[in-house]
Parts: sequence; structure tokens; C-alpha cells
Amino acid sequence: MSDPIGFIIRIRVKEGLLDDFIEHYQSSIPPDEAGRPGTLVQLAYVSEDGTEVTIVRIFSDADAMDLHLEGAGGRSKKAYEFIEPDSIEVFGTPNSSTIETMKKIAGSGVALKVDPRFIGGFVR
Repeated sequence: MSDPIGFIIRIRVKEGLLDDFIEHYQSSIPPDEAGRPGTLVQLAYVSEDGTEVTIVRIFSDADAMDLHLEGAGGRSKKAYEFIEPDSIEVFGTPNSSTIETMKKIAGSGVALKVDPRFIGGFVR
């Protein structure tokens, strides 16, 4: 069995666009849930002041993460009308090209941290 893998992305919401981003994000959930069965968790949280959003995703394995990232460039382009990525944390060992793909999607200046070694736990 392959190890699960996940990432957390923190984004800044452009001024006055939180409601628009929430609508955009929520409309992305049904197709992600239906078309990406290896995405086990996808959760988003807004900061108290409404200026930041944190999105948490957990995948069954590195291949499921890659499937999730397919087409992400186009999806991100629309999202970037409302937000700017701030940082990405990856937990687990992604496939070799995944980090480069994430860097391209996020753009320059976005902090990226990888904790590759899974030492145990569970997903229900």
C-alpha cells in the first residue's frame, strides 16, 4: 500500500473578493469529489478577518495527487482572479514531477515546504 500524501495551501484573498472566491471554490467541490476518488479530504477555512483561506487536501497516494493536479493550471487561473497563493506545504513523497508542477501553478515567490517522510497514522 502506498503512503497517503497531502498538502496545505495558504492563500491571500484580494480585497473585497472573499464572497466571489467562496462561490468559485464551492462550485469546484462537486466535480472534484466526483472525478477524483483518490482525493480523500478537501477542506477550506477562512481566517477570522476574511483575508486568508487555508485549503487542506489529503490523497490516497502520490498518483491520486497527480490526478488532482491535472488541469490545475486552468483552474488556478480562474481562482487567481480572487486570490494570491502565499505558501504550500506538502506532506509525504510526491511523484518526481509534482513539485515542479506545483511551483509552476503557484508562481514565483510562493514558499514551498516538503515533509517527505510518513511515519504513521490513519485516514478513516
